[in-house]
Amino acid sequence: MSDARIAAVGVEEEFHILDLATRQLVPRAEEILRGLPDDQFSPELLRSVVETNSRPCTDLSDLRADLLDLRRRLAAVAEPLGLGPAAAGTVPIVDMSVLDVSRDARYIQMTEEYQLLAREQLICGAQVHVDVADRDLAMAVTAWVAPWLPMLLALSASSPFWRGADSGYASMRTMVWQRWPTAGVAGPFRTAAEYDQLVADLVKSGVISDPGMVYFDVRPSAHLPTVELRICDACPDVDNVILIAGLFRALVCRAIEAVEAGAPAPPPRAELLRAATWRAARSGIEGDLVDLSGTGSMPAEELLRRLLTEVRPDLEKVGDWDLVRDLAEAAVGRGSAASRQRRAFARRGLLTDVADLVLAETRDSPASAVHPPGTVPSAGAGAALPPLLDRYQPSGFDEVIAEGGGVRPHYRGVVRTLDRLGPAVLAERGEAMQAEQIERGVVFRVNGESERRPFPFDLVPRVVTAGDWERLQAGLTQRVRALEAFLRDTYSERAAVADGVIPAWLVNDSPGLRHSGRVLSGDGSPRSGGVRVTVAGIDLVRGADGKWLVLEDNLRVPSGIAYAIEGRRLTRSALPELNPPGAILGVDAVPALLHEALVAAAPPAVRGEPAVAVLTVGEEDSAYYEHTFLAEEMGVPLLTPADILVDDDVLYAVDGGRRRRIDVLYRRVDEDELTGLPGADGLPLGPGLLRAVRAGTLALANALGNGVADDKVVYAYVSRMITYYLGEQPLLDDVPTYVCGDQEQCAHVLEHLEQLVVKPVDGYGGSGVVIGPQAEPFELTEVRERILADPRGWIGQEMVALSTHPTWVDGELQPCAVDLRAFVYAGRETAVVAPAALSRVAPPGSLIVNSSRGGGSKDTWLLRP
Repeated sequence: MSDARIAAVGVEEEFHILDLATRQLVPRAEEILRGLPDDQFSPELLRSVVETNSRPCTDLSDLRADLLDLRRRLAAVAEPLGLGPAAAGTVPIVDMSVLDVSRDARYIQMTEEYQLLAREQLICGAQVHVDVADRDLAMAVTAWVAPWLPMLLALSASSPFWRGADSGYASMRTMVWQRWPTAGVAGPFRTAAEYDQLVADLVKSGVISDPGMVYFDVRPSAHLPTVELRICDACPDVDNVILIAGLFRALVCRAIEAVEAGAPAPPPRAELLRAATWRAARSGIEGDLVDLSGTGSMPAEELLRRLLTEVRPDLEKVGDWDLVRDLAEAAVGRGSAASRQRRAFARRGLLTDVADLVLAETRDSPASAVHPPGTVPSAGAGAALPPLLDRYQPSGFDEVIAEGGGVRPHYRGVVRTLDRLGPAVLAERGEAMQAEQIERGVVFRVNGESERRPFPFDLVPRVVTAGDWERLQAGLTQRVRALEAFLRDTYSERAAVADGVIPAWLVNDSPGLRHSGRVLSGDGSPRSGGVRVTVAGIDLVRGADGKWLVLEDNLRVPSGIAYAIEGRRLTRSALPELNPPGAILGVDAVPALLHEALVAAAPPAVRGEPAVAVLTVGEEDSAYYEHTFLAEEMGVPLLTPADILVDDDVLYAVDGGRRRRIDVLYRRVDEDELTGLPGADGLPLGPGLLRAVRAGTLALANALGNGVADDKVVYAYVSRMITYYLGEQPLLDDVPTYVCGDQEQCAHVLEHLEQLVVKPVDGYGGSGVVIGPQAEPFELTEVRERILADPRGWIGQEMVALSTHPTWVDGELQPCAVDLRAFVYAGRETAVVAPAALSRVAPPGSLIVNSSRGGGSKDTWLLRP
């Protein structure tokens, strides 16, 4: 479609003027306006606000460039005066005694007439104009677009703070704005003449002094041949303005087509629309919105998807679809400006942090993380890196820096923000993050140490693209299904051994094989009929080509999910400025998913809601923080062995003289330790637990005996298991592995020790691992002797050059090796990959990511499809 057929769109933005030293709203707009042309910059009712007016544009990228130019010009004049523009519905720090009304006769009259309403006009909005030259058509359009106005308001919500306090609203501006007599929802009008007569009557009544004071949420402009959107807050992020402008223009174009086709407008439900507007102001995009089609309420994200579907044809006609879709995903992923401001305040409880965030987002105007088609900067050779990465030199596949030296597209926004903050601020935020960890008790203890230490969290989040995550989900559930089948088979008929798929010695000599696994039931599953692997932790890495590989399976007591959840919370608190490159999966529902899986593991005989408990050895456990976190988040008891008693083949939690039956015990204790620990009666727990499971009154998650399946020798045969048990081809590749229990493969390992990574088959936390290319000669000699003494106890793997990721170390970003632990929760029918993953980070120069060996963790952003 040519530009002549594309409706032009323009934007008016209002900016609060803040003192950069105090972050307080100040009446100094006139000083700034003296240095700016009056054709695009103008005063507003209060002397603390400046309005900008864009050119009308047919291309959203041109509109964006114009808005950015206006913001830069405004800031360039303001900052030498010690002032800064802040685009938000409200600002947090206000002293009413210093504010004043602009010296304009119209504004002075408005103040005299409206008193408090005018004096408390401490709000800023963004108005979008779309060309509709025919006023009758413009009037008809307003009825068509009205049902979607609350959605556009929710996208813009940026005003949670009102006069120094959290209002509880995402858009407090809306609540203030709607006090004006002509603000809010307007009724339907059949013609422009009917609307104009209403305006004339309002002026004649003296309620308003001129047509410019008609503040309906959408209206024909009082001075331009346009339809004007007035419902939105001012937006700190200019991309949010572009998103709203693109959606509004599409809605207007869709409405024009409907009107010209003679279709009836949606039935006018002013009361419901007013309620929907209130809900959008209250919740923003973080909550449910009113579905005006009549189905009640639905999550804002779902309603936004419906809007995109409805206007997609109109967006595609003008070439806006890709851009608007990407901007919508980014808006949902990073959350509303209101939620970002609240996170900034939560970090230290300072309103100045909120003001700083709004000032920074308003001022931050380099190339966006989301670009119009054809405008994305090259990431190839010669692409310049920002100063923060000047000394960053990865040696292999790096997840952020592409081979040609540029930042990968989905990391550009993150890198831009980190670079803008700079080393000094990042160092301060890192210290604040550690202090918050200590305050909240997010700690762990290394075996052999008496003191707990903060679990190391890095500031720089990791991004897993939607395509990668979809492939990983499919491969992970496939892998866990095969391992579940192997465990059932191993503890029953051993068909895979009989059919020659798995060698007999692999099972018979496994250090993880337990009699307790066999006695549970004839089909290999617990007597309750539940799965053996309720919780699996699968470790993955990316090799030199960036391809994902499974590194290890953890099926006994895998840990780390709590730290994955806390990583998100701490990163948001420390760096509220960071915006994901798209919609990301939320982590807050993960404990509920785990609880669902545990409930599904309950014995069939249980009636009503099964009683679940978490079992820990106590504070001496290195992961005790996680045990307490999960128990609290799931709302279930946290027990130690001394708190439980098996009586008449039923497990009870005991507290003084009170007993509470437990149906599912989520054990976070290794089974060899667990069975010998004394219960509440002083007797070893092992026999009683086995009796309860045999009797069908108790389910253990995970089941005893699972160690036979996460034996590192078994790892080498999982691909065969997938084909044998499931009749499918493996979706994920393994690291090439040699089992020393096989004579020929053992010879290969011994011959190439200096090139391979060798591991004990039942090692934990990286213990006993020898990395051949990095090992000293004496280490290779020692491990050779150990392999020869116990070949079955060792494997060798090809060296994988783990992918690296920028990590904040000693005041700069350094490339550090990373892996990924994903968590699979299996119920009776299906397995679900938790929407949270733990990215573990090795110290600089190391390939060992375990926290017990100096490793740390990163917040992991899993992008939605």
